[in-house]
Amino acid sequence: MIIQLNQVQKKSESLSKKEYKQELKKLQYHLLSLQLTLRKHGVALVLVFEGMDAAGKGGAIKRLTERMDPRGFIVHPIAAPQPHEKRYHYLHRFWRKLPMHGQIAIFDRSWYGRVLVERIEKFATKTEWKRAFEEINTFEQTLTEEEYIIIKFWMQISNEEQLKRFVERKNDPFKQWKLTEEDWRNRDKWEDYIVAAEEMLEKTDVERSPWFVISGDDKKSARLQVIRHAINAIEAELSKRGLEFPPIHDKELTQIINE
Repeated sequence: MIIQLNQVQKKSESLSKKEYKQELKKLQYHLLSLQLTLRKHGVALVLVFEGMDAAGKGGAIKRLTERMDPRGFIVHPIAAPQPHEKRYHYLHRFWRKLPMHGQIAIFDRSWYGRVLVERIEKFATKTEWKRAFEEINTFEQTLTEEEYIIIKFWMQISNEEQLKRFVERKNDPFKQWKLTEEDWRNRDKWEDYIVAAEEMLEKTDVERSPWFVISGDDKKSARLQVIRHAINAIEAELSKRGLEFPPIHDKELTQIINE
């Protein structure tokens, strides 16, 4: 995938608040149906979320999981490795967080930190982060050749929209916890992150574990995009494996969303 992230166009959907909620509910129940199908067939799902700060990863994950069976998924918020984790290969801590067959794991940040923040902050040497592209591709190939589906999302927003959200968080006592001094420092490295992310997308977007770039300036549109891409990718992978999944009938969904 060759893409210029600074030129990702803002996407919005002309839906009323009521229409948005109905569409979201319909997609969420569709996703729940697929979750049950994955469990039935013993196929594990890994969802990876990366992106610019305040791009909407948390909001997308919240809506993605809102109607899922909570017994069947776990969300891993990934921060800097702990001292004991640095004693191992950087992928070790992610192997330990992989879902069982039939389960779902969602990574809010991931092993791609090696070629993003660790590259930019020089926590990894140039030799290490350059080697990581092949290591990551091999890691993901190992999983997808077994009973795993991997879907990856890059959430992109404009520099102006990010600043707007930072200021809103700073001024809202119930959202201040979302904003750190590190977030402000990262704004000064915007172009460094863009360069690193574009190389990452180019070198790790493969058919077996694709990236989907989501325009996050419009939060509601972004959330719908994420769930639609997840549904389409899961169904495509199930079809490739010759596994059946129940069709979702509009009549059934209409009844559900009107309840």
